[in-house]
Amino acid sequence: MMPAEDERSKDLPAGHSWIEGDYRFPPGADGARQAQMLAVGQTAGSWHARHSHREKELRSHLGEVRSLALQEDGGTVATIAFPRGNLDGSMGALLTMIFGKYSLGGVARILALRLPADYGLRPRFGLPGLRQRLDVHGRPLIMAIFKPALGLDAAGHAEILAQAAMAGLDIIKDDEILPDLAEAPVLERWRACAPIIEARRDRSGRDLLYAVNLSGDARSLQEQARRLVAEGANALLLNVLTYGFAVLEALVRDPEVAVPIFAHPAFAGALCGAPEHGLAYGVVLGTLMAHAGADAVLYPAHYGSLPFSAADETAIVAALRARAVAPVPSAGVHPGTLAQILGDYGCEVILNAGTGIMDHPDGIGPGVLAFFEAWERWQQGESLRLEAVPPGPLHRALEKWGGG
Repeated sequence: MMPAEDERSKDLPAGHSWIEGDYRFPPGADGARQAQMLAVGQTAGSWHARHSHREKELRSHLGEVRSLALQEDGGTVATIAFPRGNLDGSMGALLTMIFGKYSLGGVARILALRLPADYGLRPRFGLPGLRQRLDVHGRPLIMAIFKPALGLDAAGHAEILAQAAMAGLDIIKDDEILPDLAEAPVLERWRACAPIIEARRDRSGRDLLYAVNLSGDARSLQEQARRLVAEGANALLLNVLTYGFAVLEALVRDPEVAVPIFAHPAFAGALCGAPEHGLAYGVVLGTLMAHAGADAVLYPAHYGSLPFSAADETAIVAALRARAVAPVPSAGVHPGTLAQILGDYGCEVILNAGTGIMDHPDGIGPGVLAFFEAWERWQQGESLRLEAVPPGPLHRALEKWGGG
């Protein structure tokens, strides 16, 4: 029997000795044969008669096809179980086992992955820890992105942050495309912004998190993170899929990098975008990120500017929340989308806006205030339609981007 849709993202009990994946084989493929090939070939494989004296031990490492279900279009969904004992607890070993070499020749898509609750890492902070650090409870957190993405120097970043900080912003992040460039070195960006964060903290009693983007090879990236935190940096941004899950795991385990880590979804489309191959977005941006220790994960909101499905978003959010990781809907988020997002997921999210704050007609501060105004109206059950909103930052935002 296939697990029900709402069961597919749930963790297995802690200590469970198996890992389960649901694989779809497309119409025309011999799903039963391919599933068996994957279960055996990605685990112990076959062995020569000379190893027959080790039969019991070798068989304990074999995967098993647990179920097969023929779909209406002629495709097959198979649940395959893999022995946990084949793994060392890392995401790299896990990915190598569940898809690894098979992905080079077999046509299949991993729809869901169920891991034991104690496999991998848990977030050090997650959404509860972020709320505690910011002393913000009972409402969505509001996050902005430095724009333009490239071309600003450190002073330019500080100028933008000053305007957003005065309006009460909770979190800001670098654009993921900005590495450690000579025109705006990562340490200089933090040093320029740190006094603004300190002044906001002194004035309001509330912190403001700045997720500084990490870049470099694995060693220099970790050293960069340590230097930033040693100088007071209070959050980090990592492009997990381009730099690797092993880098995220190393940062989460590093006692010198004890700050929240925001995971960006860059490159996810290359892994998840093909309809009959790769991994589902819920597996990559949900299950894997949540078990690799990310505190918050960005993903495209299906209401936004990227073609993304509501089903994929739902799967991501379910997997993240199961481990208290903060969901961060992004890409095209603006005040007019707040009602849709909160209507679906409630206020336990981080609303992440780039142009939706930075390109507000009246400036960056009003761009932040428009979100707070939208939140207040939503909380009180008031309409976010343009004609119902009085003049002010929200009205101006709805004039530009729409809403409802």
